[in-house]
Amino acid sequence: MSVQDLALQRNKYKHLSDAEWRWFLQQVEGRERTADKLPTFAAIEDWWYPVRLSCEQCSSELTARYKAEIIHPSLEGRDGVRLLDLTGGYGVDTLFLSELFEHTHYVEQNAELCRIMEHNKEIKNEKLKIKNISVHNCTAEEFLSSPLQGGVERGFSLIFVDPARRDSHGGKVFHLENCTPNVIELLPELLKLSQRLLFKLSPMLDISQAIKELSAVNWDIYVVAIKNEVKEVLLLSGGNGTITAIDLSCPEQAFTFTREEESAAISLPFRTMSGLGFYLYEPNAAILKAGAYKLVAQRFNLRKLDPNTHLYASDTYKDNFPGRVWKTSPLPSPKERMIQQANVLVRNYPLTAEQLKKKMRLKDGGTEYIIGCRVAGKPVVLRAERLR
Repeated sequence: MSVQDLALQRNKYKHLSDAEWRWFLQQVEGRERTADKLPTFAAIEDWWYPVRLSCEQCSSELTARYKAEIIHPSLEGRDGVRLLDLTGGYGVDTLFLSELFEHTHYVEQNAELCRIMEHNKEIKNEKLKIKNISVHNCTAEEFLSSPLQGGVERGFSLIFVDPARRDSHGGKVFHLENCTPNVIELLPELLKLSQRLLFKLSPMLDISQAIKELSAVNWDIYVVAIKNEVKEVLLLSGGNGTITAIDLSCPEQAFTFTREEESAAISLPFRTMSGLGFYLYEPNAAILKAGAYKLVAQRFNLRKLDPNTHLYASDTYKDNFPGRVWKTSPLPSPKERMIQQANVLVRNYPLTAEQLKKKMRLKDGGTEYIIGCRVAGKPVVLRAERLR
């Protein structure tokens, strides 16, 4: 039974107070909404869930475990490792990261989220190896201004911060200085407590601008996507300045590079391919967000259709390319029967997808693709079949 149907059954639960009834519905909805996103939690009978917004904004289990994966090598062989999470929230990242540390400090200003964490951290489950977690109900700034609070000694193996990306009116913000807490202002204090920092930032973040604003530290950057949708941008201090673009749906296709490699890469101009058509490539969303526009062409020996069109071509099929692949074919001549149904995409093209579809009198769907793009400075329309 869905939570919507259950909400209509209030009369069957008269023994519950209104507060108990709301809590009951919150638990049913939380489990229902996050079952796919957080499968380990969903399998635990007495797991507590927060309100809907917290469930929607939290990390997925897949991205939380990936954070633990990139942190783990720096902790191997070390004793007394401790984690400070200054923006605990629902605690998904806290809980999965805590498996790597001997002691974790969870900081959260919302008292109800702290109550939920106090309960969940005590649950014993073989798939979730929760270790010693201390809960601190205060803001990040309050905790940092009193580093001995709760018997905490100065110094952590890792400090994790996931700044809130909404203003006081609930509107979304994307610039670091507008997030809460402001990691630009806090950076000097954070570096006094740890040389290893992990920031989880908005997928809409301007990465180059963020690196300039946090230039006191050398950062490794991780652009993390799932099913071709960028979910997170991670900054990890203490690295060599590498950028990793990864879609966790196909992690074997992770693309790692440096800004220097991208700057030095040579992108070959487009030339006429086989008259029978050519293979067309579009990098996945993580690579495009990371900005490897020229290097991806160089590594896979592809030709870029146009300096500002992030589509690439080759005469041969690259089966390990991290993104979508089509095989193009000539458009029908005006005397031939026109295509009636297709999936329409535009990339650096003067018309929108809807306008191009209307111009060509196309219905949505089918197996064919019509791709409007710019090739060597000229707008063209390509006909293609998607291979993957």
